[in-house]
Amino acid sequence: MKNWTKGRVDILLIAILLFSAGLNFYNLQNAGTNSYYSVAVKSMLTSFHNFFFVSFDPAGFITVDKPPVALWIQAIFAKIFGFNDFVLLLPEALAGIVSVWLLYIMVKPKFGRAAALISSLVLACSPIFVAVVRTNNVDSILIVTLMTAAWALMKAVEKQKLGWLLLSFALVGVGFNVKMLQAYMVLPAFAFYYFFATREIKIWKKIIHLAASTLLLLVISLSWALAVDMTPESERPYMGGSETNSVLELAFGYNGLSRLTGQDSGMGGGGSAQAQTQTQTDDTNTSANSSSSTSEEGLPSMPSGGQQGDGGSSSQSGMFNTGEAGPLRLFQSELSGQISWLLPFVLFAIIGLVVSFIKTRKYTIKHHFAAFWFIWLAPMFVFFSIALFYHHYYLSMMGPAIAALVGIGFTTLWDFYKEEKGWESWLLPVGILVTFFFEALIVYQNSSSVSIIWMWVGIILGVVLFMLLIAGKSSATIKETIAVISILALLVLPIYWTAITITKTGNESTPTAGPTSGMGGPGGGGGGMGAFGGNMQQGEMPSGIPSGNMPSDAGDAPSGFPGRDANDDSSDGMGRMGGGGGDMESIDSGLMSYLEDNYNGEKFFLAVQRAQSAYSIMLNTDYAVMAMGGFGGSDPAPTVEELEKMAEVGEIKYFLLSGQGMGGNSEVTEWIQENCVEVPSSEYSSDTTDTTDSTAASDMRGMGQTLYEYQK
Repeated sequence: MKNWTKGRVDILLIAILLFSAGLNFYNLQNAGTNSYYSVAVKSMLTSFHNFFFVSFDPAGFITVDKPPVALWIQAIFAKIFGFNDFVLLLPEALAGIVSVWLLYIMVKPKFGRAAALISSLVLACSPIFVAVVRTNNVDSILIVTLMTAAWALMKAVEKQKLGWLLLSFALVGVGFNVKMLQAYMVLPAFAFYYFFATREIKIWKKIIHLAASTLLLLVISLSWALAVDMTPESERPYMGGSETNSVLELAFGYNGLSRLTGQDSGMGGGGSAQAQTQTQTDDTNTSANSSSSTSEEGLPSMPSGGQQGDGGSSSQSGMFNTGEAGPLRLFQSELSGQISWLLPFVLFAIIGLVVSFIKTRKYTIKHHFAAFWFIWLAPMFVFFSIALFYHHYYLSMMGPAIAALVGIGFTTLWDFYKEEKGWESWLLPVGILVTFFFEALIVYQNSSSVSIIWMWVGIILGVVLFMLLIAGKSSATIKETIAVISILALLVLPIYWTAITITKTGNESTPTAGPTSGMGGPGGGGGGMGAFGGNMQQGEMPSGIPSGNMPSDAGDAPSGFPGRDANDDSSDGMGRMGGGGGDMESIDSGLMSYLEDNYNGEKFFLAVQRAQSAYSIMLNTDYAVMAMGGFGGSDPAPTVEELEKMAEVGEIKYFLLSGQGMGGNSEVTEWIQENCVEVPSSEYSSDTTDTTDSTAASDMRGMGQTLYEYQK
């Protein structure tokens, strides 16, 4: 493809990067944020102590359930540019563009400009990749960190220098501090590539290099965890998501083995109490496909047609509607529309690469490079096929490898196709046809009146281009044009899916690609209503913040912040609540007014049973709310003894419990009920609510929240 290799300034790359920027930044200021992380970033801005420990609340009571690096980056951006939705999303959107560019500069030296351009374009428009870079979840930062590590690895092999290898593994260690063990999924590929691609270095020396790099990896990976765990518990927040107040336990437990096993014993009713209650963040709120709903406990209900076992768990949809575990899981309707569009073409690409090796009997650096991306992809394919506890957007980790193999595979299959010799010359036409049919199947799996039309578009494009490729085999003048059009046409349906993704709402907490819901009901963004605007749990009624009653130094809700109309210049700035939550206009202002009238400077303005119920207060005021039990309410913090001591010394006075005591340590709940005085609802109930639907507000008021006051 000679005409693809001219020019020092790659205009097509610039066009692809601009295209990526357009997808990532389209209406980004109104995309909303994951409130769990947004609250944490705001709290982190109040002190270095909170910044270092990634405290969820400004009083430093409990942390979020993730390591710090991505949230540190968000906090730095917020410190420089101000705290609002767009700024919190900015580093993730930029990271997506940088990842596209990094893929180009890695593929080009090995397989040429054509492969590099195709690879970068595929990644730029991968539906779930675009979905996740438009949120403040940490995955986008993780991907760009690992892509940078891969680039350093390529340099290590090219220059035969240990320093580059150390940098590469150090960056993977940084990735561990973005999302813990998920970063380690690329390590087999890194070790393989360095060991086998560096032919001029003796084997014993390679082993020493890899051992030294692994040691550095572990030091960097565990540096923050050990610093936190070695800090006296009285001098730091409780580590959210852990059972023992330990980062290491969090890394290897909840964010480690439990991802594979499904929180101890599985899903739904068959799982542990922790599994049922603590369905945490980024993770934050439950994700659900359009074929399912979300239970009031925050776990997905059974999708249509699903079956439940004796324990009430879904045997078909996974904990978060991720399909039935097995080798074909990524091709099932629950996941196929996320990242699987081009997997059939990847299979043909792998066949082509194997054939090229067999024909030449030479294992070149190209084969090493292709194998690197295959070994990047394979462990993830296996993990996501069998794991029981993950969200759809975790699949974005597969994006770089799939994109690279598509670009690499196209150039490889093109070489066979243009030669018109043997059965391998049919790999490109058949690969194009099969992939189009699979893409049409994905659209059919998520069928609607509009998507059915696109299904037929895919089928027709596949048949027509297949016929043209066959006809073109006898005419050298049109081979290249038809081949390029064919590979680009494979991106039509993924781009359509991505277009749906960037225009839908409620995708900020647990993003999904295509027409599926990123909200998943009460657990997700944009629709669920917590006690103070988080996510409404069973037995809770929304209540919240009245206009004009914030502390004088709190100011308005930031322009463009979660749910606020960008054109709303009203002084209260409270049109809607923080991202990932419900509608501020549906909130009873009476409770908030009562609390403010009786607030005497206590360390905690209020204690609630889970983090979601604290979102709105802490996003829109400077008050510290104690999220007892962390995100899901099941963390053992505080203990009864700790809570009693805080109440006695005047650090906390008011407690808000749901009527059925859902989500929380039962012993703590009992202590509150036995040692605190119930505040009559008539003292804080509002006769008028800031809502456009008085009937809905009346219904929510009757769901049974109870306010308790500790009196010395």
